[in-house]
Amino acid sequence: MLVNDYYSQENHGPYELYDLGDFQLESGGTIRNCQLAYTTFGQLNPKKDNVILMTTWYSGTSKIMEQVYVGQGRAIDPDKYFVIIINQIGNGLSTSPHNTPVPFGMAAFPHVRIGDDVRAQHQLLTEKFGLDSLALVVGGSMGAQQTWEWAVRYPDMVKRAAPIAGTAKNTPHDFLFTKTLNEAITSDPAWDGGWYKEPHAVHCGLRRHADLWSVMGYSTEMFKQELWRELGFSSLEDFYVGFTQGYFLPMDPNNLLCLAWKWQRGDVSRNTGGDLEKALGRISAKMFVMPISADMFFPPQDCEDHQKMVANSEFRVINSDWGHLGLFGMDPKYTEQVDRHLTELLAMDVE
Repeated sequence: MLVNDYYSQENHGPYELYDLGDFQLESGGTIRNCQLAYTTFGQLNPKKDNVILMTTWYSGTSKIMEQVYVGQGRAIDPDKYFVIIINQIGNGLSTSPHNTPVPFGMAAFPHVRIGDDVRAQHQLLTEKFGLDSLALVVGGSMGAQQTWEWAVRYPDMVKRAAPIAGTAKNTPHDFLFTKTLNEAITSDPAWDGGWYKEPHAVHCGLRRHADLWSVMGYSTEMFKQELWRELGFSSLEDFYVGFTQGYFLPMDPNNLLCLAWKWQRGDVSRNTGGDLEKALGRISAKMFVMPISADMFFPPQDCEDHQKMVANSEFRVINSDWGHLGLFGMDPKYTEQVDRHLTELLAMDVE
């Protein structure tokens, strides 16, 4: 167990913790006293039918979801909706490798799957808030994987769903790339099998990890147009050191590896014995599948392949030269398109 101030209330709050008790995992392990960090905005109406659930992506927390996607006059407007953002297991705010005491913390933390996250979130929403209906579930990247899982696992509860930049089943290409991200970390001698003594000891591995994100997380067009200058950076090196490396360096390596393991294995067909079409056929929500045009992690074609298996769904491409990391909201045109699509989706009548 390590103290890492990056994951503090000061940096990512305010958030609350909900104790699930001893939470059994699909892998067979157990997280004892498993806690989910969550934050809310707006008010729950008497009918409890104005709830939007937002899920988090790899490395992300509820704070960036709030900053990029929630606000008055936006599609996700706390004046209209009760917005709940739940941090996935392993992201540093909820129970994670770095904040779990011995003997189950650090490298001994059990494997977690996307399905575990969704079951945990369902437990929180039903026990804490007494919910049986979600007006919308929305998330990007790994948050999209959770959105797909929600729509498949709890079809009667999810009325609308919007997976942004993420697929229902991960691809071999994406699995392999995530493997290179992991190896960038674990090849650092300071990694020490996951038993490093200081929270920032594995800085060389985290820098390499961040550089791989710079290669694949953005698009070639973003670099050709030097769009990073819009953020105030003076050179390419200034950008990838100051922005991408600066983003990942404070994080805990074990936390990132925990997230990467379940990202690699995201697959809603686990609910139906490996039959993806059957799994997606369970979805009753009105769904907008929303890839980013220049995304190299979850290309539009991969997302469309899955969208075509979902009745009552639409394919809405978000055009952005920022690539996958357009999710961070650097491109105003990206956020405008997301708001437009989500506003339309939320206005649709559902049973």
